[in-house]
This record gives sequence, structure tokens and C-alpha cells, in this order.
Amino acid sequence: MNENILIVDDEKDIRESLSAVLQSEGYLCAIAENGETAIEKLERSNFDIIITDIVMPNLDGMKLLDKALQISPNTLVVLMTAYASIETAVSALRKGAADYLLKPIEFDEVIMRIKQMLKQRQLILENKLLKQQIDKRFDFDNIIGKSEPMQEIYAMIKQISTAPTNVLISGASGTGKELIARAIHKNSNRAEHPFIPVNCGAIPQNLYESELFGYKKGSFTGANSDKDGLFKAANTGTIFLDEVGELPESVQVKLLRVLQEKEIRPVGSNTVIKIDVRILAATNKNLYEEVQEKKFREDLYYRLNVVELKLPALSERKEDIPLLADHFIRRFNEELNKSIKGVDNEVMRIFLQYEWKGNLRELENMIERAVLLCESDYITVKALPAFMQQNNQKQDIVNNLPYNLSEALEAVEKQHITRILKEFNWNRNEAAQKMGIDTSTLYRKMIKLSIKPE
Repeated sequence: MNENILIVDDEKDIRESLSAVLQSEGYLCAIAENGETAIEKLERSNFDIIITDIVMPNLDGMKLLDKALQISPNTLVVLMTAYASIETAVSALRKGAADYLLKPIEFDEVIMRIKQMLKQRQLILENKLLKQQIDKRFDFDNIIGKSEPMQEIYAMIKQISTAPTNVLISGASGTGKELIARAIHKNSNRAEHPFIPVNCGAIPQNLYESELFGYKKGSFTGANSDKDGLFKAANTGTIFLDEVGELPESVQVKLLRVLQEKEIRPVGSNTVIKIDVRILAATNKNLYEEVQEKKFREDLYYRLNVVELKLPALSERKEDIPLLADHFIRRFNEELNKSIKGVDNEVMRIFLQYEWKGNLRELENMIERAVLLCESDYITVKALPAFMQQNNQKQDIVNNLPYNLSEALEAVEKQHITRILKEFNWNRNEAAQKMGIDTSTLYRKMIKLSIKPE
């Protein structure tokens, strides 16, 4: 235990006896006989806690509180006095005091209160650090990609982030739907409020309502106390409903009411609770087709799909693979304490030709594995899974690609598109559908790559 505590009191017996007790508990203690001396010590040293008397000559405890919080905002200040009053306590707490003690001091109580404060302070600091790490990871600037499809996504995010509009984010698994949702939230006017992600596909069938909307004590077996639902937890912030297409119809009805009335009703309650929540939903299904097949409510679909962001598959943005690989390598270098500089040309050529059915998530996992296993400055084929190495041996084109990454990418893309077009007798609509891209996108690529019907 290395916490530093500064004890400030103009009564020598109090400051020395309190210091002796706290030192016996393992704390490091310093003492000051007045507020001026305490400020001098605080400017020279770091203290976790200041315990100060309120009534002192010249610089009293309330003024010391103000100055201490200016010098060291993370230091906890505890005020003590023999002149107790509710007004003084409330005033001190409003000014930022962590706690308030009455003289005569009960040492056992002081020790208990200090332990509680330090534990709470540690949790606050850990949460603050975690939030900073999350914000950094999901910052808009950390969404990697310079391809045309990603430029369109960037532009859309900038337009919709500050609006209260509901957004439907669609795309195959692993395309980064939660990453986009967090970026929208972080760039909105709700950024300082909660972001609550919900995996709708992972909630047991009989728990949807209680998880989303909460419940009252005694509403069902095991409900031993009231519980707030995820919507209430997200109040004033954003709730992200991932895989929203998995919601059963009974819950879809209740979600529609939340959207219409902006209120929830916990299970077992007769009282509605007003909420202010922005809803971002995501799906890897074609919800429009689900509506046509009566598997998803049409009215809910249009409520959620005010704006749709359709995320491209990695196969539609292969020019982003070098950037993404570099981004993941830097991240896993930090996490795994490695110093990999990049991937060699042969690995990059494999990456550019690979189908990436698992999209960003598959590339991320591949890079993590390669960084972990790599024994040189650059990731080589040896660090890739066996199926990738075998696939590399079968693909002669890989060995004939130019070393320039842009030229290699265009060569691979041109051969792939030409092969698919030939397979469908140059029917652009069918070929585009097979490749999972729009026909207009295929036209642009054919022009760019000088692909002409034979």
C-alpha cells in the first residue's frame, strides 16, 4: 500500500495521532499545521488524499479545498470539523469534497472511509482510462479506408452523426457495423452520454423484454428486486441493436411502441418511463426481403431505416487492405509487445487475391495470428495458416504480379472481374450480383481497368 495522505490541522495532537494510526495501516503520511504549508507540500508532492480541518487561521479548510482541486484535480479532499452543520457539509460536497468527517475523530471509521474512497477512486480512474482507450479505438479517424465505397460511408457519417435520426447499418458479418455505430455516437451531441451495444441474437427467447425494458420485483420467479433494462441504461445516449433482424415479433411490437411513444414499460409494471434514446440498428440480413416474407414488421422496418448505411464487403474495397493490415499490425504490436514492421510483398499479394469471406474480422484475426507467430521484422508466408500457404502455391498469378501494390491490386481485380464476366457471358447484372456489388460499381471498375467484352 503506497497511497500518500496529507493531514492538515492546527492542533498538533490531532494531526500526529491521525498520522500514526494511518501509518500503522500502511499509508504514507505527511502533516501540515496550516493551509499555507499544505499548499506548499501539495505543489512539491503528489497526494492521493488530503484530510483537513475546516476551521484554521488564515487559509481555512474550504479555501484549501478550492486551491487543492485546482492544483491536483484527482486528489481526494476530506474535510473535518467540530462545528457540524448540514449547510457546511452540503457546501463542502458541492465544492468537490470527497467526504466529510466530524470531530472527535473515530479512527476505525476514518480507516474504513479512506479504504472506500480509494477503491472508488481507482474504479473511476480505470473507467476513465477504459473510456479513453475505447474512444481512441472507435474514433472516426480510426475507420480505415481510402476506397470509393468507404469515402461514401465517411461522407454519410458526417451528415447523420449530429441528427437524432434512427440509422440502419447493413452489411455482412465482420464488415465493422459496431465500429461505424460507435463512430456515429462519438461524433454526435450524445457523445458524453452512454453507448449501449445489444447483441439481439444472443438474448434468450424468454428474456428479451426484461433485458431490454427491465422488470419490477416479483414480476416473475427470480425477480427479487427491480432491474433497469438496457433502454433505460442508454437514456440520453445511444442504444445499438446489433442483429436486429433476430428480434421475435412480440418484441418487435414493443420496440415499435418505444420508437413511437419514446417510453418503456418494465415487465410487471403499470407505469411507463419516458426515455430519450437514439437507436442505431444493424443487420447482416436483407431486412426488406424479411419484410416481404412477413418475418419482420414493415412498420418497424421503416421506423428503423430512416437512413441506411450499407457497408461494403472487404472484397469490394481491396485497395484498403494494405492500410488495414498496417493498422492491425500497429495495434497488435502494442498489445502483444512486438515490433513487426509490416508484411512482405508475397503475403500482400496473397491478401489481395484472397476472398475474405469473414471480411474485416477475418483479416484482423489473421494479422493477430501472424504478428504473434512472426519471428522476423516482416510477416512472411510462414506465419500464415496452412490453407493460405497451400492456396498460394496453387495460384500462379500471385507469383507473376508486379511488386508495386497498386499495380498488383489492379491486376488481380481485373483478372477476377474478367473471369466472372466470362462465366456469365458478359451479363453485367448477373456478374455484379454474383460479386456482391452494384451494377454501377461494376461499370466503373470495367472503365477504370479497361475491361471490354470479347
